[in-house]
Amino acid sequence: MQAPSLNANQWYETAKWFDYQGFDIPYFDSGEADAGNGEVLVLIHGFPTCSLDWIKIWQPLSKHYRLIAFDLLGFGRSSKPLIKYTISRQADMIESLLHKLGVDRFALVAHDYGDTVAQELLSRTNVVEQTWACVLSNGGLFPETHKPLLVQKLLLSPIGGLVAQLMSYEKFKRSMGSICQVNIDEQEIQEYWLLLTGNNGKQIFSRLIKYMTERKRHRTRWVSALQNYQKPLLLINGLDDPISGEHMVERFHKLVPNGLVEAKRGIGHYPQLEAPEWFSESLQGFLENLSSKPS
Repeated sequence: MQAPSLNANQWYETAKWFDYQGFDIPYFDSGEADAGNGEVLVLIHGFPTCSLDWIKIWQPLSKHYRLIAFDLLGFGRSSKPLIKYTISRQADMIESLLHKLGVDRFALVAHDYGDTVAQELLSRTNVVEQTWACVLSNGGLFPETHKPLLVQKLLLSPIGGLVAQLMSYEKFKRSMGSICQVNIDEQEIQEYWLLLTGNNGKQIFSRLIKYMTERKRHRTRWVSALQNYQKPLLLINGLDDPISGEHMVERFHKLVPNGLVEAKRGIGHYPQLEAPEWFSESLQGFLENLSSKPS
């Protein structure tokens, strides 16, 4: 079955809103699953996109799990204040939302920037105790293997603010094309661009990308969080991703031997968009075979 095309307006019509420290955060809650025992999956999107990343796998997975997704602060239709953005703050927001929803048992599913947020969450003892599994995909888990695009390097430089203002849709489209091996529909790229730049998004773009510096500063703690995680851990990876592809998988095997890997050639940086059926099957197959499901 072909995955549905992205449709931002329809997606956000289903959003609920959460006030986090005076900022508006849209979140999505599928509610109890039609089948299964109501296990919760918390979905954390990547940079520079938003919760829309999960739309192509939402329907099949929501039949078996309760799904919770959101736009991280500064992304999508969340508030985009001129503040200092940190991975720790994003993790705090997720903890606050889950507390509001009364969710204290869940599995993490993350991509790209979301992987780093997940690493921060897994460095917190209370969160580790609440999780029953973690699934990561195509992210900079290890700063020494991360290969950022030129535009990302420029955004991180002292002229990052100017670079952000000069960004155009055509440049964004080319960047997406360079990291994805399966073409993303033009309509989908346009919707991402509008969500990225809406609400003065360009003004904070160079602030958001500071997470790349944080990865280096907190490397020991964040890599240790994966190495010390004693619950089921899976990496789903598009091997032909120039940013975090096969080279990152090799490092993962070496540094995180307790983790499992599902990888596929011909897929780039966004496996959940490029190959949603494969991504869903890999994720669901892993979760269904766990021996440590919540009681």
